Order: sequence, then structure tokens, then C-alpha cells
Amino acid sequence: MKDVQAYYQTFQEEMGWDKVDPQDFQSSKEFLLYIHMLLTTEVAEVAEEFRTILYRTKDLTEKGMAQNAAFLQAKQEVRENLGKELADCLAYLCKLANYFEYDLEDELRSKLDEIRVKYNK
Repeated sequence: MKDVQAYYQTFQEEMGWDKVDPQDFQSSKEFLLYIHMLLTTEVAEVAEEFRTILYRTKDLTEKGMAQNAAFLQAKQEVRENLGKELADCLAYLCKLANYFEYDLEDELRSKLDEIRVKYNK
């Protein structure tokens, strides 16, 4: 994940999209509101792909296909779009993590350890 965050930061710099000043309130405020909007939009687009899978499965089932086969076909039909939407979400998460100087890999490991302790596993 460290490599992904570094790669994304390099991409941001190459594109000229790293203009936020983390020490400046107004710059940060605009950045955080904008990224929040973009991230929530992308999460909604992931949900739309899930809905497409469910509706397509229903449609194929009503046309006589076995439910599991219909589900597998529907998942395959949205695979490309869903991958793009998940990548968009990851990009915005990397952008936020880089802004706040989080190592997402460390944060994820810590969170999973916390869950293990909670469930005694």
C-alpha cells in the first residue's frame, strides 16, 4: 500500500493536482470538501454497480437462467466498470491519507488487529 500511496502522490504532482497547502485553513477546507464530494460520489457509483448486478440477475433469472449462473454473468458484465469505480475510490482514499500523512497499510493492519482483539480471534 505504501507503494500505491507513493505512486498516487507522484501522479498528483505530475498532473499538477497537489496544490493544497495543509497548513492553510482555507486551502484545506476547500480541498476536504471537494475530496469528500468526489469520494462519496464514487462510493455511490460502486453501489450503482451492485444494483446493476442485482437487477441483471433478476432479469436473467426471469428469462429462465439459473439464479447462480445469472448472478455470475451479471457480475462479469459489470466487472470492468466496477473495477474503475473501486480504483476511483482508492485514489481518493490515497489522496486523503497522503494529505493527513497516514500510512494506509499500517492503519489497516492496526484496525484488523483491533477487530481480532474485539472478537478474541
